[in-house]
Amino acid sequence: NHSGGVQGGISSGQQIVVSIALKPTSSITTAGQSIDLAGNPIEMLTKGRHDPCVGVRATPIAEAMLAIVLMDHFLRHRAQNADVIPPLTPIAP
Repeated sequence: NHSGGVQGGISSGQQIVVSIALKPTSSITTAGQSIDLAGNPIEMLTKGRHDPCVGVRATPIAEAMLAIVLMDHFLRHRAQNADVIPPLTPIAP
């Protein structure tokens, strides 16, 4: 399953595998090198208590977004293929 279960936008019948990448937080306690608005080199140090790992909080958010996207595509497919047909009331002559 090197394609993640999707080939050409169509499920191959295998498990769909999804992976995400997160950037590291900018509020780590290690001093970092940067520049100010004038272009002078400065050393930045974040003070205070900040969460060094967003992966724990990002996982349920990513799962919820994936569920929303999958349901959106499922509903679009139903609408485009006329799977939803509302009942029609007959018109009296």
